[in-house]
Amino acid sequence: MTMHGNKSLLVELFVEELPPKALKLLGEAFAKSLADGLRSRGLVTDHSAVTAYATPRRLAVHISAVAPQALDEEVTKKLMPVSVGIGPDGKPTAALRKNLAKLGREALAETWPSAKSGPDALFVQSDGKADAIFFRTLAKGSSLQVGLQGALEDTIEGLPIPKVMSYQLADGWSSVNFVRPAHSLVALHGSDIVNVSVLGLEAGRLTRGHRFEAQFADIELQHADHYAQQLEAQGAVIASFEHRRAEIVRQLQHASSELHLVPIDDDALLDEVTALVERPNVLACRFEPEFLAVPQECLILTMKANQKYFPLLDAQYRLTNRFLVVSNIRPEDPSAIVQGNERVVRPRLADAKFFFDQDRKRRLEERLPLLDKVVYHARLGSQGERVQRVRAIARAIGELIGGPALAAQADRAAQLAKCDLVTDMVGEFPELQGVMGGYYARHDGESEAVAAAIEDHYKPRFAGDELPRNDTGLAVALADKLETLVGLFGIGEKPTGDKDPFALRRHALGVIRMLVERDLPLAVPTLVSTAASVFPSIGRGAIDDATTFMYDRLVGYLRELDYSAHEVDAVVSLRPPQWAELPRRLSAVRAFAALPESASLAAANKRIANILRKSEGAAPASHVDPARLVEAAERSLHDAILGTAPRADELFDEGEYTASLRELAALKAPVDAFFDHVMVNADDPVLRANRLALLARLHHSMNRVADLSKLAT
Repeated sequence: MTMHGNKSLLVELFVEELPPKALKLLGEAFAKSLADGLRSRGLVTDHSAVTAYATPRRLAVHISAVAPQALDEEVTKKLMPVSVGIGPDGKPTAALRKNLAKLGREALAETWPSAKSGPDALFVQSDGKADAIFFRTLAKGSSLQVGLQGALEDTIEGLPIPKVMSYQLADGWSSVNFVRPAHSLVALHGSDIVNVSVLGLEAGRLTRGHRFEAQFADIELQHADHYAQQLEAQGAVIASFEHRRAEIVRQLQHASSELHLVPIDDDALLDEVTALVERPNVLACRFEPEFLAVPQECLILTMKANQKYFPLLDAQYRLTNRFLVVSNIRPEDPSAIVQGNERVVRPRLADAKFFFDQDRKRRLEERLPLLDKVVYHARLGSQGERVQRVRAIARAIGELIGGPALAAQADRAAQLAKCDLVTDMVGEFPELQGVMGGYYARHDGESEAVAAAIEDHYKPRFAGDELPRNDTGLAVALADKLETLVGLFGIGEKPTGDKDPFALRRHALGVIRMLVERDLPLAVPTLVSTAASVFPSIGRGAIDDATTFMYDRLVGYLRELDYSAHEVDAVVSLRPPQWAELPRRLSAVRAFAALPESASLAAANKRIANILRKSEGAAPASHVDPARLVEAAERSLHDAILGTAPRADELFDEGEYTASLRELAALKAPVDAFFDHVMVNADDPVLRANRLALLARLHHSMNRVADLSKLAT
């Protein structure tokens, strides 16, 4: 594309306040879609820089090096087979002439076979099946006006709008659909207006700045390249979402450092606040210290969720009575803003204190009957019934991990874990379930192990979340997630495609992480069976489906630990029951793969597996008759197995997986010799059975750590 006449392009939609949680995504999508649309029309190159802008009241994009006119493009179209288009006399048929007439190129028929007129031409070429007549011409490139109009319409249509509004235009009778009513459209190519329209708006160069602090009511944009600078200087608006976010971070850090405190780290809150202001101004506020008697999680949540404030923590990350607010105005005297926010937050904190005080008037245990009235699932009963199921599973897991004492603690924690669901605090702030249960348990005099388990039993709640901090919490968390998985699979509520309404994938990943990362000596089939036993009737099929589902999630988890697909498949295909040992098995496989003998042994193992699979009625591995080993190579292999396998098995039983596989590497030479000199499928059925038994014995020894055939390329 020639650079002659190329200029920067600015497009801005000025609208009413956009939904803050969607603003960042909307801004990015608007910029990318518009740029992609212009690129597909030949008006933008891959070297053009695309800059997105998004404020509470505008979506905009700046694109460098945009052409006023796309280059002409050669277009080729298949018309018809030669047999249809050219008659026996070698002249164009009526069908071809009719087709050319539709294209406005009838004259080409008169000059056949040298059918060429300027850039237009007819030619014969195979379409892969037979010779066909093709028409080639030069299509005029799209103008910027036409291309931008189409790209803008496509962009508006395809924006990821959470909820579309329908509103009436100024003409009083027509209406359009968009995320919020749009008031003006800017389209500048350099300093020139591009005459496009959308949402009932004609493009111009006028926009508006800050609602209160702009120098002028209307800002006349002079040039696409000066958009951000002019908007900030005259309109008191930082147009870039990222620049505005960075400015908020800078101010938060400055204000908190002056107080020798630390602002809470919350990217989602930061993005939301960035989407609420055009000219951020961070101010420090305070609340009465007596509110700090309320658990800090409650105070932090109410300040973040309801007021969009940034609570401040001390050096030990304990909540203080100071917080930061991001204002959208910068008055000379901010005291009124500070006092207003302090006045607004006070009743919120008072509500939290009231809920906390009221909840503590009743013990958690006293709330158990209320859970019988809370529906868990229409087909799985109440929360009260669920508590009994989780208790039984938690007791069994506790017994396996730590004996009777831990089983008793897990039972108590599981009994009380859901009681905070019927407290006032959790009713107001559902995000605090578990957390408040821990506080109330401590207030009731429960042991720290039980209180911590109640608090932790939902963990891990998301990717990267902490795991329960003690064994009691692990037992209850495992029980809670297994009950959910098995119970919902039992009634056919499986995840399908992208739909997972009960977050079963998250529950399965939680189980995996606890077993692996806490090195728990628990067999997964046993856990699933234990969970299934607490339900009146769950079929074998549902149990198998739930188990398979967890193994499938296991594969994804291990792949994210940077193990290769071959390594993971080699280990998981054996379906090892204890997942705590998986990292050691995978490390052993990786170490084995690095040995010079590995490729040959993996290939041999694959061959052996195929032979055994195809051989019906093969004798078991223990039935190798040394007297019937007639070939030197098979005797050597048998001796090598006897000399190697016992030590490899011993190391395997000790959990020394890497050393076990290293022992097996010594089998390369005798295995290679066996396949070079011995025919497994001998005519003599006795010899054949004995050789199959020998291979079965070898296959068993080689595949205890992992299925090594999966490493064969």
